[in-house]
Amino acid sequence: MKKISPENIALFNQNLRYESPEEIISFVLELSKKPLVSTSFGTYSAALLKATTQQLPSIDVLWCDTGYNLPETYVHAQQLMEQLSLQMHIATPPYTTSYMNAWLGTPSIENPNHEKISELMKTRPFKEALDTLNPDVWFTNLRKGQTNHRDQLNILSFTQEGILKVCPFYHFSDAEMDVYLKNHNLPKAMQYYDPIKALENRECGIHLPR
Repeated sequence: MKKISPENIALFNQNLRYESPEEIISFVLELSKKPLVSTSFGTYSAALLKATTQQLPSIDVLWCDTGYNLPETYVHAQQLMEQLSLQMHIATPPYTTSYMNAWLGTPSIENPNHEKISELMKTRPFKEALDTLNPDVWFTNLRKGQTNHRDQLNILSFTQEGILKVCPFYHFSDAEMDVYLKNHNLPKAMQYYDPIKALENRECGIHLPR
């Protein structure tokens, strides 16, 4: 990313603060050679997937399927894959859920092995896939107010590896996301729970520095 750098990123964030998600995506795509969008197929995932694929249908979409998702999440994922013709890359852990449950237990926050389960089942396979795809831009649906870590980010930020992380909906509230889905006739995942993350205000590790 030649135009955006750690030295001038604050100015870009200031200029993009009141731009629409579509305008943010369009601006960044002009600077990108190898963009990627990640998804959890969570509550508001359809918004980012629609906004990015509408401008670049061929964009790589990365999802880490830990195997612990709710049945409703898999139904929602398949619906969006078909509706938006997503170019999927699905990262999976080297262990089955049955193996993990027998070895380290189920991924509940009370389990003392929960952090290790998170690393083995989600963080590591996701980051290995990210390294393989090697994007220069990473679109994600992080928003302000979700966790303490995410409150320290912005629309644009850099990962330790130098990937430009872009959060087009960063300043959107849940109410604004609901309106966006309605206006674009997009489905909302009404039943979503990630046992690897376990708590709404907990990071599973994907977005934390390595």
